[in-house]
Order: sequence, then C-alpha cells, then structure tokens
Amino acid sequence: MRRLALILEPLFAPLLAVLAAFAVGAVLILAVGDDPLETYGLLLGSALSWPDGIGYTLFYATPLVFTGLAVALALRCGLLNIGAEGQLVAAAFATAWAGITFAHLPAWLLVPAAAGAALVAGGAWGAVPGVLKARFGAHEVITTIMMNFIAAGLVSYFTQYHYKKPGDAILETVPIADAARLPRLGRFVPGLPERIPLNLAFPLALLACVLVWVFLWKTRWGYEIRATGANPEAAEYGGISTRRRIVLAMALSGALAGMVAINDVQGYRYRYYDGFSAGYGFTGIAVALLGRSHPAGVLVAALFFGALLRGGLFVDIFTEHVSKDLVAVLEGIIILFVACEALFRRRSGARLSGLLPGSKARAKE
Repeated sequence: MRRLALILEPLFAPLLAVLAAFAVGAVLILAVGDDPLETYGLLLGSALSWPDGIGYTLFYATPLVFTGLAVALALRCGLLNIGAEGQLVAAAFATAWAGITFAHLPAWLLVPAAAGAALVAGGAWGAVPGVLKARFGAHEVITTIMMNFIAAGLVSYFTQYHYKKPGDAILETVPIADAARLPRLGRFVPGLPERIPLNLAFPLALLACVLVWVFLWKTRWGYEIRATGANPEAAEYGGISTRRRIVLAMALSGALAGMVAINDVQGYRYRYYDGFSAGYGFTGIAVALLGRSHPAGVLVAALFFGALLRGGLFVDIFTEHVSKDLVAVLEGIIILFVACEALFRRRSGARLSGLLPGSKARAKE
C-alpha cells in the first residue's frame, strides 16, 4: 500500500491542476455564452475518435514529446531551456539540407543521415548556451532566447537565397529526396488511413522516452546530471564536474528538441517550411512541468496537450462563441496551478522544518 501511495503521489498535483484548469475554463465558457459540457464533450470527443481523432492526436503529441523531454532533461540539471524553439528550427533546416544535398544516397543511408543532421544541429544549438553557462556564468534563459532569434534569422536567410524554389512565394526549401522520407503509420496499422500524417517519428518518440529514463536513472552520467541539478555545490564536492554536466545536459536537450524535425521534415512536409512550429518549444515547457520532468509523465502530458490541439480545431468550428484559443487558455492555467503547487510545497516544507526540534535554536545561531 505504501509503495502504491508513493507511485500515485506525484500524479495527484498534475491531475488536480488539470481539473482546476477545466473548472476555470468552464466559468470562462459560461461567461461567453456557451455550454461547458457541450464544449468539453466536443473538445475531447473529437480528439479520441477513431481513426482521425486518435491519429491526429498522436501526430500533434509527437513533437511535444520531444520538446517536453528536452525541457525535462535540462530541468533535471537545474537548467531552464527556453531555446527548444530555436533548436528545432535549426534542426529542421539541417534535416532538409541533408535530404536535398545527399539526394543521391539510398534510403537506408539517407534516412539516418537526415535524422542525424537533426540531432547534431539541435545538439550544437543547445550546447552553445551550455558552454556560455558553464564557462562564463551566462544565464541560460537569456542565451537560449537569443539563440532562438539567431536560428530564425539564419535559417530564413539560407532558405530564401539558397534553397528556395525560384518564384515560390512561400518561404520554404525545395522538397527533400524521396529516399529521405519516413513512411506513415497508416501503411502498417489496419484501419488507419495513410492521409493522416502520423508517421514513424511517433514510435521514435516512445523510444526516446525509454532512452531518456534509462540515461537519467540507470547511467553514471544521468546520475551526475541529476546531482548537479539537485545541489551543484555538493555534486562538485563529490567529484562531479558540474560544468561538463551542464554542457552535456544542454547538448542532449537540444538534440531532443531537434528530433521534432524528423517528424515534420521527414515524416510530414518533406521540406523545411518557415513557421512550421506551432510553438512546440514553448509548449514543451508546459509538458515538462505537468509531467514532473519524468519521461513517463512527459509522454502522458504530451498526449493530453495533443488531444487539446486536435479538439481545439473542432471547438473553433462548431461552437458559437468559443475559439481554439481555449486550448492556450487551458495550457496557461495548468502551468499556473502547477507553479502554485510547487510554491506551496516549498513553503510547507519550510514551515515543517521550522517546527522540528532544535530548528529555532539553529535559526538563532
């Protein structure tokens, strides 16, 4: 029973945050003149129908798994990666570049080469703020935000002047080679139409969850990253090079964010398309917080937000006053409740420590 309680305890606060957010959302829906039960029924029902609802929910959840894992891994090292958006943009262009430049290669070489380009580009874009943090003490929030703008500017330039089809009014590269493309799951799953863009990147996202869990909890490097995040001074005293672990954590975080490119460029659009990201890097922060920075929690939270994204389209079409912005409102409220829960937990812990025998004496000292 105690073991079950320990397993369920971390789930209580996120679940409560979701329920509270839906309750606040219901008040807002009533305020604009719509029925909350009908709206939520449409929101969730359209996301869980087969095959379109579930297929698109999983498709929308795939990039959120990658960015949620990216933010969660950085958080485990005590870092806040705000730069997943720039990392995935740089990776998307690198993937398209590889798929265009090495179009002569066979599929068994080109598919992993294009995916590898995403990992390397995203990892390199994440490593730069890590080096600046470790070497000069530059705050990763500031540097990662600045790197977002640099990535957007550079990628737009190269796309516009080197890889765009002449005369194309849209800022996008020419298509990647057919050999670089990932097949859609509709080819393998009975009843799932191939028109649904869910592709092999989703099983790769599930594998990434497993690998991140193994890395963080079953390897020495993962332990040292978690130790650095928990108490950098104690980690340094114990012989851990916290500077190296910061760089490693940010590089791996960037590589995970870069895997979004595998889903979008290789599995969906088959090119780099300017503005393809629907804020995946920033939504990944909400996914990581709701998932308590654990791979299993990140997966569940990503599926939940994927369902909201899918259902929000139908809410926008079939309700009279509520728009798809309801999804953004729910996301924001969930983050607020999760943050309040963490703050309450810290204050409660401080009060409890003040009630322990000898605490007042130690405070006076």
